[in-house]
Amino acid sequence: MKKPIFQLILILSFISLCLGGFFLTKHILQLPFRSTNDALHKEGAAVTLDFLIPGGTYLDEKVTIGEVIKIGLEKTSNPFEKALQPLSELIPPGYRYLGDLLLFFFWTLSFLTFFRVFTFMGYGRALRVSLFLGGVTYYFMPDFSPGSGEDILFVGFPLLIIVFRFYLVRRKRAKKNGQ
Repeated sequence: MKKPIFQLILILSFISLCLGGFFLTKHILQLPFRSTNDALHKEGAAVTLDFLIPGGTYLDEKVTIGEVIKIGLEKTSNPFEKALQPLSELIPPGYRYLGDLLLFFFWTLSFLTFFRVFTFMGYGRALRVSLFLGGVTYYFMPDFSPGSGEDILFVGFPLLIIVFRFYLVRRKRAKKNGQ
């Protein structure tokens, strides 16, 4: 009887921690940007909000921290991405996605080769880990398609495979221990 109560307490603690983090983040994003940043400068804080200010953008007194972050995310500040954008629009979408897929498989094959040569990982585990690390590398590298839709797909699909494999192994162990 103690184990279910302990698990319930842990679940409730986790839910309350997640809700507290959500509401704290929501509150912070609604604070006025300028007065908050000025207060941090006045206090001599180690971290200020200066890194959030997008270059060449005027921020009035009423703008919130969330709006500044949204402005910064909408702007592409990477010069390589700005130069690649017009060139990638010249390539037909089918070829762009094929190039993205080949780039993803290049990184995956690089990690797979590394894991098989320098570690004692089996093929299955090395493939799953290299798919995930190839997706993460692809996410941070410039690619042929602007946007992050395919980036999230190349990270999410291997992560889904890893979670599904974890679920199958746990179910198999539970079935084995139950018999």
